[in-house]
Amino acid sequence: QVQLVESGGDLVQAGGSLRLSCAASGSIFIINRMGWYRQAPGKQRDLVAAFTRGGSTNYADSVKGRFTIFRDNAKNTVYLQMNSLKPEDTAVYYCNLQDYYRTDYWGQGTQVTVSS
Repeated sequence: QVQLVESGGDLVQAGGSLRLSCAASGSIFIINRMGWYRQAPGKQRDLVAAFTRGGSTNYADSVKGRFTIFRDNAKNTVYLQMNSLKPEDTAVYYCNLQDYYRTDYWGQGTQVTVSS
């Protein structure tokens, strides 16, 4: 089993910054994808940013140039640096890890609220 523990969500004013972190532990062998999704009230859960197994990164168009995903492999931790935050970034942010067998694991979610 894999456990994902997130932290860093908060209330911030528009234009501000936050950094989310996700620490993974457990039986981790080959990671197919690891990154962040978000879900706003009444909306589906969408990809924000993720690393693929090949090492490339994918970003949602809405966050390109503002958000950066990076990782510390020694700590099995992925971070999401969010700058120039907008009210529309308000959502619960979930850490996701997909293993070699395409099993998805999710963190408990962390609330990000951006006030205008």
